[in-house]
Amino acid sequence: SDLEKKDISFQSSPRYWVNKSVVNEKLKEKNWSKDWLIGFRDITNSTNERTLISSVIPRVGVGHKLPLIFFNKEIKSEMISIFLGNLTSLVLDFVLRQKFGSTSLSYFYIKQLPIIPPWKFSKDDIRFINSRVIELSYTSIEMKGWAKDLNYLGAPFTFDKARRHILISELDAYFSLMYGLTKEDLKYILDPQSVMALDYPSVTFPGLKRNEIREFGEFRTQRLVLEAWDKLESGELH
Repeated sequence: SDLEKKDISFQSSPRYWVNKSVVNEKLKEKNWSKDWLIGFRDITNSTNERTLISSVIPRVGVGHKLPLIFFNKEIKSEMISIFLGNLTSLVLDFVLRQKFGSTSLSYFYIKQLPIIPPWKFSKDDIRFINSRVIELSYTSIEMKGWAKDLNYLGAPFTFDKARRHILISELDAYFSLMYGLTKEDLKYILDPQSVMALDYPSVTFPGLKRNEIREFGEFRTQRLVLEAWDKLESGELH
């Protein structure tokens, strides 16, 4: 519930358990010593709000329906955070929807995605993205190790749905710029009807649009992302 999400000490109770030593041994085989993992949801559908649902999670045992992504030791945590932001961006999700045609999101699809390479990010890019990724992901004491690796030593952030929607929209706009999109491109990705015509037969994010119109009386993501785009272009948002 929203109330539980706001409680930084709340922890989900697993249904199934494995011995901690087994988890540690498996991660040792992967040369992974972090207190956290990054994974993505295998079961999905193009009618969902997002096709690719990815997150950083505590160091725990997971089933095969949460495939994990590991990184070489020399890759800094700040760049892994950038990768996570990229992986959850709206524009990348749009690309995936052109490829995806089932309900199982395998590594085969992930390996096809046009991830922006690390050397494309300036210090300002890293600061902008990571300041938002850490606020979105560090909402529980279980993620203290993740925050520490990102050089954040403060308390977990409060889970605020309205604030999170703004931060996600700012990241979506920022990554759209980094991919070299125009505002018209972004408008089309958000909602083709806003660019083509009201009777245009295609909808890129039908679940997201439908749910937000029902909850907010508007396609709020579309408005927030385009507002963030304008602020980025004017230099108001940094």
